[in-house]
Amino acid sequence: QVQLVESGGGLVQPGGSLRLSCAASGSIFSVNAMAWYRQAPGKERELVAAITSSGNTNYADSVKGRFTISRDNAKRMLPLQMNSLKPEDTAVYYCNFRRLDGFNYWGQGTQVTVSS
Repeated sequence: QVQLVESGGGLVQPGGSLRLSCAASGSIFSVNAMAWYRQAPGKERELVAAITSSGNTNYADSVKGRFTISRDNAKRMLPLQMNSLKPEDTAVYYCNFRRLDGFNYWGQGTQVTVSS
């Protein structure tokens, strides 16, 4: 049984920082990309940041320069460092692993709320 579990969400003031983590367990084979997505109420799910097996990264324009995706292979973790948070960053954030055959593993999501 493969599981992805997100953690680190919460309430933060504008301009603050949060660090999200995604912990993977079980047997996951042929993963070629790992990513964070987010979905706000009434909005479509969107890609926030992704990292491939080759180490390439890409970010949504709205988070470039503020968010950083990385990997901790030893701990099987996928961190997302979020700085200079804005109210429009408020959403449920989901961890995603994609296999070479296109199959996606998803976490349950963690809530991030940016508000004063």
